[in-house]
Amino acid sequence: MGSGTSLACDLSLKTTLSPEQQSRFQDTATIRRLLSHPGTVAVVGLSADPQKPSYFVASYLQKRGWKIIPVSPKPGRILGEESVRDLASITVPVDVVDIFRPPAELPSIVERAIAIKAKVVWMQLKLVNTAAAETAAAAGLTVVADKCMKMEHGRHFGGLHSAGMNTGLISARRLPR
Repeated sequence: MGSGTSLACDLSLKTTLSPEQQSRFQDTATIRRLLSHPGTVAVVGLSADPQKPSYFVASYLQKRGWKIIPVSPKPGRILGEESVRDLASITVPVDVVDIFRPPAELPSIVERAIAIKAKVVWMQLKLVNTAAAETAAAAGLTVVADKCMKMEHGRHFGGLHSAGMNTGLISARRLPR
């Protein structure tokens, strides 16, 4: 777990980020702060297929109080919410832009996240573009890269067990939400 006072164990997965990038874009305290208060998350690449990771993550977050905005080129409803074609079509403030698109598409998505004044860009596991991460950070956005919102929320707040996974909590007590 390393030094510090974190109650959650360190969940290390293979990453392409350098140690310096990990320090900047995978900071445990930042992640915990971001996930401690549900807000509005625009899920770019949200699929209507319940078997897809984007659906699973968005469903988990929605059940925990997050307002989900599906961003998908296909019209319709996903998780009870009307999908929008792109980030520019969103008419409410966005806290987090959670990205489920290939790394080559991230620079343009980040530019749109900056344009709508999102607070956070979250690049899901293995969907990382470091140049786009640097662009977002330079524009003042908080960036999390190569981490899963669902896994990180569960790791910090005791929800991984709902998917049959160990929560990684040192204490048997749940942390206050």
